[in-house]
Amino acid sequence: MADRGGPTDWDEVTAVILAGGLGTRLQSVVSDRPKCLADVNGRPFIAYQLDRLAALGVSRVVICTGYLAEHVEAAVGAVYGPLRITYSREGSPLGTGGALRLAVGAVTTPYMLVLNGDSLCDAELEVLLVASRAARGAPTVLLVHVTDTAAFGRVTWDEDAIGCRITGFLEKGVEGPGWVNAGVYLVAAADVAAIDESRPCSLERVVFPRWIASGRLRAARTAASFIDMGTPETYRRVSEYLETVRPR
Repeated sequence: MADRGGPTDWDEVTAVILAGGLGTRLQSVVSDRPKCLADVNGRPFIAYQLDRLAALGVSRVVICTGYLAEHVEAAVGAVYGPLRITYSREGSPLGTGGALRLAVGAVTTPYMLVLNGDSLCDAELEVLLVASRAARGAPTVLLVHVTDTAAFGRVTWDEDAIGCRITGFLEKGVEGPGWVNAGVYLVAAADVAAIDESRPCSLERVVFPRWIASGRLRAARTAASFIDMGTPETYRRVSEYLETVRPR
């Protein structure tokens, strides 16, 4: 892959929201729609992500859809404020890595800001630009510090001359304070295009370990808070989160 040096601003970046999952853990409370359309204070959850992207200065968004894809497309449409929305629809489940690989065909910028469709973080995302530039455009994961990593899985990393290099992802259950994946990534479109498209795959379980093995997976750390609404318990807390923390 040609070394692009990392993005200088958000004009070089297309946002990609991974919103195609079945949301199995959430179906006891959100059973009639994709989880990105779950109602939060009278609005679909994805609206809060789109608001944030619009405020950030991103102008192009690709939404990866799968389960009940037509519901997402009908609810969001092709234009959302200053955002121009396109869709990448899975014909069958591809996993997060496969869905992202499929979406690269709709991306015209050299970089992609990837967001999990069921989480929200109040970080200043410019930290990703800074870390990506320092690492010459290498894939970069946003990490947040929490008091107990047991429910999330822990990320390990070490310092080098240009910042933080991710060394591993530990499974859920490791207790105590530590750093966790906030579900936000900045990655070159060329790196995504290199993902094997012949079979479904997971970003977290297949793609990230390969980037770690090559020493290329980087981290941007933030003291911001985040919420993952993947379970009924966390979904019930999203309203309170948005009332007390306004994602920037």
